[in-house]
Amino acid sequence: MDNRLLSLLGLMRRAGKISMGFDAAADSVRNGEAALVLLSQELSERTESAIRKIAEQCGTCVLSCGYGMEEIGHAVGRRSTGVIAVNDNGFADKIKSLCAQNSQEECI
Repeated sequence: MDNRLLSLLGLMRRAGKISMGFDAAADSVRNGEAALVLLSQELSERTESAIRKIAEQCGTCVLSCGYGMEEIGHAVGRRSTGVIAVNDNGFADKIKSLCAQNSQEECI
């Protein structure tokens, strides 16, 4: 996958349309703000299972991206992050389309 996804993550951060980290993302999902949850490929099984459970209960789409926590963190101006909630439907749709084009995991 090229870096369009990482560039888009940086744009979303500057626009204030993401929640970064497990707790912030989980809160966004529970509050109905999140349109999509994006996960790092390096996320621990425990953390991934927990965020997927929360998202499933709230009917929020979850995608695993092909990037590590440091790559995602660098894109959003952090040291590293493994969980990002996208709080905008337009941006969420764009991410889904990028992932579909690059044979990433389907939205579940």
